[in-house]
Amino acid sequence: MSPVKTAPAELTARDAELRTRYLTEVLDLLYPHPCRTDGSPGTPIAEYLVVPDARRPRLLVPSGSRRVAAAAVRRYAEPQSRAARLKREAVVAAVRTGASSVLLRDRIRVTGPFSHSIDGYLSEALGRELAVSVHIGPARANRKPVLQLIGPDGDTFGFGKLGTGPLTQGLVRAETAALTSLGNSGLTKLTVPRVLHAGKWRGLEVLVQSALPVWLPRAPLSQRRLVAAMLDVAGCCGYTTGALFGSGYWQALRERLAVVTDRPEGVALASAAELLIERAGDIVFRYGAWHGDWAPWNMANLTDALVVWDWERFATGVPLGFDAVHHELQRRIQTTGDATEAVEATVKRAAELLAPFGVPVAGREVTALLYLVDLATRYLTDRQAEAGARLGVLGTWLLPVLIRRVEEL
Repeated sequence: MSPVKTAPAELTARDAELRTRYLTEVLDLLYPHPCRTDGSPGTPIAEYLVVPDARRPRLLVPSGSRRVAAAAVRRYAEPQSRAARLKREAVVAAVRTGASSVLLRDRIRVTGPFSHSIDGYLSEALGRELAVSVHIGPARANRKPVLQLIGPDGDTFGFGKLGTGPLTQGLVRAETAALTSLGNSGLTKLTVPRVLHAGKWRGLEVLVQSALPVWLPRAPLSQRRLVAAMLDVAGCCGYTTGALFGSGYWQALRERLAVVTDRPEGVALASAAELLIERAGDIVFRYGAWHGDWAPWNMANLTDALVVWDWERFATGVPLGFDAVHHELQRRIQTTGDATEAVEATVKRAAELLAPFGVPVAGREVTALLYLVDLATRYLTDRQAEAGARLGVLGTWLLPVLIRRVEEL
């Protein structure tokens, strides 16, 4: 999620420190003993350029081939501003021309037995030669090593995710199951990655999925096309109907809420949820599937395809329209930086956002608020605040708005 003004200052200030610490943790996972990442003499496995530097690591770029290095930088992420695009192109030019030795001074040299490294494991599992580029994300509970897999010709053919602890291992398994299910569901309005490999390596859960061509030219995305894709997902596993009270969704949510009531935020959230279900009465809702994190940065509208990735939160049996509310909230947070205002504005747009999903008029604000309960429960369950996530402290943005709006229903 994007940085916001409501994030506690100490979390923002610690981002570089947390990234640096995480870099060391990731290297230890990818290159366990007897591999070395301190430049010790031995059989070379890989050499990485640290972008932008070792104090603020965001990307490890394999330096063995200029073509591969340029592909690693160019296909790392889609810049959100003109300034970011210019910076990216400057780095691409540097690695292509060899000027990276001047601009990118920090390097990591890995030595040791190839068979003990992630490079060796993936090469054998996929049956092809490859180079690995490593993404170093911001602090959050669900952060995990993300690997861009690049062929000798500079073709990005896959992305790997490694589950390292109970939470992230569960998410990697969930995404593997989701992509397998979606691949057989007959989706026609969007394209999702294919599973290239799934397995375990040295206690880590591994998923390798095909790379979507997000580097191709993009086209403006209409609301109509976005809604059609969301409806395609919503119906991919069938629909059910019924009131919230007594529904399978509410039963599952109550069980999740019970786990977080050991904290004041969880108690307040559970109380708000109970009141919301009571206010919903006997309104009949329709339930289907949702992506779970359909944000602007997890999708790309190409000329001939809408591609969507990051399916680790995919779930079935949720009230229709959750994806639309989530996308709106994340878009507003990204563009305004004011998370509290983003929540307010999103709830106010509930009627407009949810009309295409056939949500009853009386149930549209209820659906938006129920989505906020679901999202807040996820944050508390994952302990995002404790992990240093910028939006992890729910009391600074989501909870006050949610509780007030539920009480006003």
